[in-house]
Amino acid sequence: MKIALMDSGIGLLAAAAALRRLRPDADLVLSSDPDGMPWGPRTPEDLSEHALACARAAAELEPDALVVACNTASVHALDAIRAELEPRLPVIGTVPAIKPAAARGGRVAIWATPATTGSPYQRGLIREFGGSAEITEVACPGLADAVERADAADIAAAVADAASRTPAGTDVLVLGCTHYELVVDQIRDAVDARGSRPVFHGSADAVAAQALRRIADGTPEGSGTLTVLHTGRTAALPAAALTYPEGRLLTALAQAR
Repeated sequence: MKIALMDSGIGLLAAAAALRRLRPDADLVLSSDPDGMPWGPRTPEDLSEHALACARAAAELEPDALVVACNTASVHALDAIRAELEPRLPVIGTVPAIKPAAARGGRVAIWATPATTGSPYQRGLIREFGGSAEITEVACPGLADAVERADAADIAAAVADAASRTPAGTDVLVLGCTHYELVVDQIRDAVDARGSRPVFHGSADAVAAQALRRIADGTPEGSGTLTVLHTGRTAALPAAALTYPEGRLLTALAQAR
């Protein structure tokens, strides 16, 4: 079993670690685009081209499924990736967890990149699944980039800024960018400090489970290998990835097997 994940950078670590915990035998391919990141400021057309190149590089290694482990890429490029690769390769997108977050109503905050916040895609999800919930979209400028660099000072500043714009009494907080799941404890501490105790909803566990459901029955077990592609080139996990538990987990288990 081989599963590929793609993102502009290390935001794919959360879903990759979730897959590793569920299926330690799965061979994982992590395809990112350090030469072209960040994707957020690009036009939708340009972003789609970079995401397609990342997906093609992963597809060349013949995985059994491809996870688009990036909310922004899912917003702007998922249809194009699916049009090119499916049905021969199942493609799983990453959708902000608005539906489960809003299921009980109450106050819901969605933290996302500026490129995703306010997008027709996210607004459509809010209309479809928001129900009676009072939903606030919170753009988080600079946070994904700071997480990518593992820059502690910039992470703290971006988290504090977003927390200051998150309504008091928020019941549920949706992490609408895969990078944010790598610093969920810092986000929780910042929001809690302002008097809220929200339930958090990320996407990594749900995406991992969906990827496994899409793989055909009878697919042979893998060997637990880890392959890293940087803009199509074979590489190693960047040093920043190893500052997060998810990156260390992936490296340790791959070495152990």
